[in-house]
Amino acid sequence: MTLISVVLVLVFLWSGNSQKKTAPAKARYEQNIQKENPADSIQSALETTIAISQQDSLSPLFPAMNGNENVTVLDNGLVKIGISSKGAVPAFATLSNYNDQQGNNVTLFSQDEISLNFKIDGKNQNIQSKNLYFETVSNTSSSVTLRLNTNGYGHLDFVYTLLPESYMLNLDIQASGMDNFFSSNLNTLAIDWIQNLRQQEKGFEFEQRYTTLTYKRADKVKAKVMGISPATKKSRRASNKTIEEQLDWVAYKNQFFSCIMIASDTYDGGAQLSGISYLKGNGYMKKLMAKTNTHFDPSGSQPTRFQFYIGPNDYKILKQNSKLAHGDRKIRLNRVIDLGWPVVREVNRFLIIPLFNLLSKWNLNMGIVILLMTLIVKVLVFPAQVKSYMSSAKMRALKPYVDEVNAKYPKPEDAMKKQQETMAVYSKYGVSPMGGCLPSLIQMPVWMAFFFFVPNAIELRQQSFLWATDLTGFDDLISWTNNIPLIGNHLSIFCVLFCVTNIINTIYSMQQQQMNPGQEDTMKMMRWMMYAMPVIFFFSFNNYSSGLCYYYFISGLVGIITMIWLRRSTDDKAILAKLEADYEANRNDPTKRKAGGSNMMARLEALQKEQERLQKQQQKK
Repeated sequence: MTLISVVLVLVFLWSGNSQKKTAPAKARYEQNIQKENPADSIQSALETTIAISQQDSLSPLFPAMNGNENVTVLDNGLVKIGISSKGAVPAFATLSNYNDQQGNNVTLFSQDEISLNFKIDGKNQNIQSKNLYFETVSNTSSSVTLRLNTNGYGHLDFVYTLLPESYMLNLDIQASGMDNFFSSNLNTLAIDWIQNLRQQEKGFEFEQRYTTLTYKRADKVKAKVMGISPATKKSRRASNKTIEEQLDWVAYKNQFFSCIMIASDTYDGGAQLSGISYLKGNGYMKKLMAKTNTHFDPSGSQPTRFQFYIGPNDYKILKQNSKLAHGDRKIRLNRVIDLGWPVVREVNRFLIIPLFNLLSKWNLNMGIVILLMTLIVKVLVFPAQVKSYMSSAKMRALKPYVDEVNAKYPKPEDAMKKQQETMAVYSKYGVSPMGGCLPSLIQMPVWMAFFFFVPNAIELRQQSFLWATDLTGFDDLISWTNNIPLIGNHLSIFCVLFCVTNIINTIYSMQQQQMNPGQEDTMKMMRWMMYAMPVIFFFSFNNYSSGLCYYYFISGLVGIITMIWLRRSTDDKAILAKLEADYEANRNDPTKRKAGGSNMMARLEALQKEQERLQKQQQKK
């Protein structure tokens, strides 16, 4: 709990400092971004970034400058994607197996919310696909071929293929007979991708926290998340970042859905990524932008290949779709889900997720699944909890001897001697004051693993339990109209229950602690900190996932029951008698007597002796 409080304080300080540092350094509003309507900003940005040469009949691109737009719909039963003949780019995407808050199929983007522009430099005129009209050469329910015709300079084909039983859309771009259009030294194709990410869930602040621009470097296993400055009522700062390394993919990620653009030959170094957060109320989370380059063969011998993952942030599905990547590259799309720091991530990968998948197969209510997971995890960490408790119980059993030491040295100037003799008592019976720390720390990765797992588990999305209508959002059975600072417009009952059990758990834990000499002031401060933590948790978790608060509530409740059972099943007198018996049995063998973990005790004793030596040396001076 102390570690948690320190981490929270550091996070708050870091968050505040990062905002102060980014304010002067980051760019102001882009002039082409309008405040009133995020949807209009896409079109506005396009109008300022797309330039087309004068439309004369001699222009190489004259046949593509005018035409009628039509949209070909590709559908494999999982995802439905519209491909527009204007620009030869995706125009909309809906998911068949997931519903939005109104009960309709989830729409990840519509035509006025996305801009995808492919740019290739020519000798006399540059291709910018967005405002050019392509001819539909062939199409089926799963594929479409769009052709950019030129005025006697060959053609450029865009071939889209929606793979069956997947969320992967393949795109091949290939030139044919365009040797005179492109220069011989051309070898790159540029991509500009702009998208407004919709609000899909009911909790704006919580979803915006998990709406990110994520990318994976080609030489790294782990994906990185780009930090985007939060919006305020006065300004929306643009966050910008240039990635010097080559990239496998760039992802525009909502809390539970992602659009990922994968380059088969990797993106070149120097990709420019940027993003802006929107204020609550306009239906959008963030505006994300990426400018990248990849290989292009002007001769047409090899196509430039892309793949789009347009689907849910489901760990299993992402792993399965990663196997569909071109070549033998390990693109690891599942890394788009943030499962925590290295140790915590491994706990999620090898314990929490497999356990969740196993229990989910039983078709139980997700609230029951979380309950069973909590109980199973508690059983797994029970030995560590018992060891931690017994360490405290042994110190508590030795309290009569420690009280004798305290009575022997009542003066403050004898604090050093009092500490030394107290440590000697613990060492005599093979008890370490630090013996309960390591077992407690072992439980921390599991506690943190759930913190990252539950808000990212799409299986919990729109799943109800008791009074919570959606375990991935806050439960607002008690709500009101006006916002209250730090609380909002609702009261999460699971959050309140979590905080209450936290307070009770703290009371029981404090009762087990044996205060060492000279630690009175420290323990008083610790008590205040421990009782303040549930208050901090309340203000922090009131907007968090109800499933997460429910887990912490159940975990805390089980912890209280376990603590009561351990307290009633142990007798301090019996523990002291056993310590005395062990001491008598091993008094002639210090190695056995100190086997209870006294490497730490030996270090503490050595540290105290050194401290005493320095103190005497100081007194002589």
